[in-house]
Amino acid sequence: MLKKISLITFSLMLIAVLFTATAAAQEGEDPVEIYFFPGGSPGGTFATVVYNGAVKAAEILGDRVNVHYMWSEWSPQMMVSQFQQAVAANPDGIAVMGHPGDDAYEPFVEEARKKGIIVTSQNTTLPRLEERYKADGFGYVGQELYPSGQLLGNGCVNRFELGEGDKALVWGLKSRPTRGQRTQGVIDALEEAGVEVDYMEISAEVDKDASNGIPVITGYLQSNPDCDLVVTDHGNLTASMQSYLEAADFGPDEIYGAGFDLSPATADAIRSGYTDLVLDQQPYLQGFLPVMQIYLTKRFQFSGLHIDTGAGLIHEGNIEMIAPLAEEGIR
Repeated sequence: MLKKISLITFSLMLIAVLFTATAAAQEGEDPVEIYFFPGGSPGGTFATVVYNGAVKAAEILGDRVNVHYMWSEWSPQMMVSQFQQAVAANPDGIAVMGHPGDDAYEPFVEEARKKGIIVTSQNTTLPRLEERYKADGFGYVGQELYPSGQLLGNGCVNRFELGEGDKALVWGLKSRPTRGQRTQGVIDALEEAGVEVDYMEISAEVDKDASNGIPVITGYLQSNPDCDLVVTDHGNLTASMQSYLEAADFGPDEIYGAGFDLSPATADAIRSGYTDLVLDQQPYLQGFLPVMQIYLTKRFQFSGLHIDTGAGLIHEGNIEMIAPLAEEGIR
């Protein structure tokens, strides 16, 4: 079993360690060199919040760390290539998005470990590599993928009273190793309730730029006017839900919209009724904690910490409590 630790325990431990780290930094140690993957593109709704968390961690640690950021446009191929570049730079640690999967990363993670580079992951699990190298600081910060999909799917079933005779579109990334488990969790939850599910894979073009999805979703909804629910398994697509439905000539009360990850645009869509349910996986923590993980492992030999950040459902009943944090780029 992967080692798990609560956020409260981790925070208390972190505070104590940082007091110790202050004294250690005064002994003239070189800064810990870290390469960090926010995932998407600069300015993207989800990746920017991840980046903000990493920047805050670097700010707290000050001159004890030096963090380099590698933006990947959500491309698994680019992530693997950039990981190789990061290994070649021979830093102290690399915090990587897990989207390419264990098989794609394995030879390069092994190379990194032979060079003494700490590797950890965020957003998408790399279970085989994490299990192998957790004693060397390989942790995970993010949602548990399949359960997160199930949670959102079941939330849709219960909140919207869906069942036999209802129809849903799930627009996701089922084909990707590990990452696709979240999409599958949504599909399974809906189908277990008797909902008819149509599935569309998010193309590379839409993955990179959500606005490219407007003709895709418009074409589907115009051909399937009996669709009751649209679920987008991608933060940038969820942030575009209102634009998608408006382009397809749907009003806020004509179809349910659900997805993953909060943003200012998503908060506005929840208020206006175009988005009805969102799972918030707290991406700020997925930036903040991996930087701390590498620092703690490098300076104090901490093993990998496995932290689940995805457990909250956001809707019209609680959006006003969280929306200000979304506007600040924290949630």
